[in-house]
Amino acid sequence: MLAVLSVAQFLIALDYSIIYVALPSIGGEFGLSPAVTQWVVSAYAVLFAGFLVVGGRLTDRVGPKQMFILAMVVFGAASAVGGAAQDGTVLLVARGAQGVGAALLQPAILGLIGTTFPAGPERSRALAVWGSVGAMGLAAGVVLGGLLTTVSWRLVFEVNVPLTLGCAAGAALWVGSSVDRTTVARIPLLASVLGTATVLASVVGLTISVDRGWGAALTLGVLAAAVVLFAAFVVNERTSRAVLIEPPLRRTPSLRTGAAATALYMASVGSEFYLVTLLLQDAKGYSPLRAGLAFLPLALMVTAGSTSAGRAVRWMSPRAVLFSGFCVAAVGLGLLSVTFNGDSYAIDLLPGLILSGFGHGVIYTSMFIIGTADVPSAYQGTAGALLTTSQYLSGALTIAVLTLILEPSPGEAGYRTAFLVITAAALAGAVLSVGRRRGSRPAADVPLTAATGPPRTPKAGSG
Repeated sequence: MLAVLSVAQFLIALDYSIIYVALPSIGGEFGLSPAVTQWVVSAYAVLFAGFLVVGGRLTDRVGPKQMFILAMVVFGAASAVGGAAQDGTVLLVARGAQGVGAALLQPAILGLIGTTFPAGPERSRALAVWGSVGAMGLAAGVVLGGLLTTVSWRLVFEVNVPLTLGCAAGAALWVGSSVDRTTVARIPLLASVLGTATVLASVVGLTISVDRGWGAALTLGVLAAAVVLFAAFVVNERTSRAVLIEPPLRRTPSLRTGAAATALYMASVGSEFYLVTLLLQDAKGYSPLRAGLAFLPLALMVTAGSTSAGRAVRWMSPRAVLFSGFCVAAVGLGLLSVTFNGDSYAIDLLPGLILSGFGHGVIYTSMFIIGTADVPSAYQGTAGALLTTSQYLSGALTIAVLTLILEPSPGEAGYRTAFLVITAAALAGAVLSVGRRRGSRPAADVPLTAATGPPRTPKAGSG
């Protein structure tokens, strides 16, 4: 069963990053501008993040097995439509549907881990495997994307179909049904819609500004709508009985730190894939296959970093591990900002990719451990969903900002500025990780993390 759940988690992470190397081919076939092409990534990220908490509540209501199978069907169908799309609009709709499917799928995976593996070492091992597979999927996506795009970019969608069918069949055969009706809470649909609409309007406004400028009426109107939607979201959170973030979670310092860490992770090494893909293919003229292979050392180092962090948190503070990860990542990204325009891959790009890749893996594992450390047991599932929400919303907004910096035809100055922006995000993560911790409680009160990483260990102080 763990193999099925690991493949499902691998699929979620893979599908976010596998599209990067295919972006130039997709944009070229459909005649999309860079500002519109980035929505092939952002449509997935925004809808995934916006409906993740709703997915968690639906999982509580119908049961993790049923939701897992339903989500796999939705994800597989959306992948099939994306692979067959004949115009950009259909493709973007399919990517959004994939994001919704992933938002239903991830909480179901967590629910199945909780009901399949008993609390203790067995569950801890299952979570450690699950977290490592997630990190590997995010890194492996760019490599696999390059290999598949060499044949056809459509394969990056179609490869999901047999995987989703296999996972759905595995869940149907090997998993029992269980749902505790006493724990079902009201689904915060309005709050999720308002939150997702806020981010959608923000990203759309940034995208429009690339083509029409900041002073354009449409740009100002969409950004103003984002402000209004955000105000409505805040009012709803203060007055509604079905809120997105429950009051106990708002008062948990570790969750706030974890959410900030996941956002800065995605604003730094998480967005490195997008930036390096454009650099390799658009600026340096790499083919999709060559670009995918160029990411291979980074992917291997992400796996090495994730494994190292999983061991390190057993004998040192997760905050110290997170600090180390952000520092290594900042050095690697900073090095790329200086050497990216050189002609030698081995000399000018490889060192920065190796360092940033290792830091990426370390951050990915430790940030979720910190984020759920002080969360009461009853709210672990929602906390994990909120951390992942912060991660993917940050990814969508960061890509929009990078698109704005790079403009339709970026030069050396544009790429350098973009690399410096994600380097600054990594440095901000390092500063965040050494901040004073308040309100800590013993780790024993947290039996299961609902994110990518093992439970916090007694020696410690997704993510």
